[in-house]
Amino acid sequence: MSGTVKFHRVLTAPASRIYRAFLDPDAMAKWLPPHGFTGKVHEMDARVGGRYKMSFTNFSTGNSHSFGGEYLELVQDERIAYSDRFDDPNLPGEMRTTIVLKPVSCGTELSIEQSGIPDMIPTEMCYLGWQESLQLLGQLVQAEVPD
Repeated sequence: MSGTVKFHRVLTAPASRIYRAFLDPDAMAKWLPPHGFTGKVHEMDARVGGRYKMSFTNFSTGNSHSFGGEYLELVQDERIAYSDRFDDPNLPGEMRTTIVLKPVSCGTELSIEQSGIPDMIPTEMCYLGWQESLQLLGQLVQAEVPD
């Protein structure tokens, strides 16, 4: 049985900025790695059928793990769906992540569902990692930086 996690946030940022943060390699490397990790995007072809490859490195130990997948659905500023597979054979299976963006009066409602999490990964660890990542996403997209 594989795990599923779901998240709901309201961010004071336009959907276009959040959408871009999920598809820009530099933005992904900045916000997606949870606390204590660095991230590197090795490949990103952000189109339906396109692939991506990324790795997280534990800053303390230097150990890293890589993962990648395919973009399954991209609806500009509204919806992103992609698959994920770890390169580690001890973490088998394919995950699916779906992000839905909906404009609301004060910004954008963000809903995320990740399913197919390998049994070896406790869902509470996924919740913790995503919470940290979403905190960083908020800091990136909600900042109003003058030109």
